[in-house]
Amino acid sequence: MSYGQGDPQSQWDPWKPHSQQPWNSGGGQSPDWAALAEASEARNKRRRLLFVGGGALATIGIAAAVAVAVVSANGSGQASNSPAAQLPSTADLPSASASAPSFAPTSAPPPLDPRDFIASAAKDKAPLSPEILFPGTQLTMGRTVYEKGPTADTRNCASAARQTLPKVLDANDCTRLMRVTYTRDGIAVTVGVAVFDTEAQAVKAKQQADTRSIIKSLSGGGVKDFCAGAVCRTTTNSLGRYAYFTITGFTSGKDVTTKDTAVFSTGDDLAEFTFRQIRRRGEAQASAAAG
Repeated sequence: MSYGQGDPQSQWDPWKPHSQQPWNSGGGQSPDWAALAEASEARNKRRRLLFVGGGALATIGIAAAVAVAVVSANGSGQASNSPAAQLPSTADLPSASASAPSFAPTSAPPPLDPRDFIASAAKDKAPLSPEILFPGTQLTMGRTVYEKGPTADTRNCASAARQTLPKVLDANDCTRLMRVTYTRDGIAVTVGVAVFDTEAQAVKAKQQADTRSIIKSLSGGGVKDFCAGAVCRTTTNSLGRYAYFTITGFTSGKDVTTKDTAVFSTGDDLAEFTFRQIRRRGEAQASAAAG
């Protein structure tokens, strides 16, 4: 007899438990090992199919649950309870290409020009007098100290001028002429400041003045008469609506020559100081207007 053949009732059934197999029934026959191997392979293959099928079903079940959750979150009944419902919509979020907010550039206003305030009577409103332009009793320029002498102020500009200057002042409508004298070491200098309504008039007066356009020297208050008949040194200049003149000479009455450097430096110092005082006048008014 070959293994695995004979009575069908005595053959091994792969689907029966081990205790019910024919060799356990007392028949004394050996098991069919080839049939056992085929049955074991069949069981393993069946298990793999069950595992694969079960995994696919589980995946489908999870996907369905997620789909149901998403639909429920977007439903009208539960949208208010969902955290996603509290986020802004896509339209409310800035896009990647959105530009940063821009602001209008700001800058401080340009500073006021002091020259504007001394260029015309319309803006030059600060108080004006010889004592304001030439304060104190002394003037120090570098290492040189000048003693202040008499001052004068007139609305009749021509009356304080000599030779060709009265005509120049009248032609350009001079409104005021202020004078002051300073002395040092036997040298005296008189500064005259002519006031006009506009800068153009002052500039024109300076241009029309010549070497014979001089102001009258101012003496008195301990200052001897000077430059009455002697040769003296003169200068002419302007700033804003002001034209200013100097006449410098010896209180002894002697003539000034080109070798008298002290006379030239004295006239230059007083002309420079006058320029600074007029400029400061414009600066002070510009500062007050800005503040």
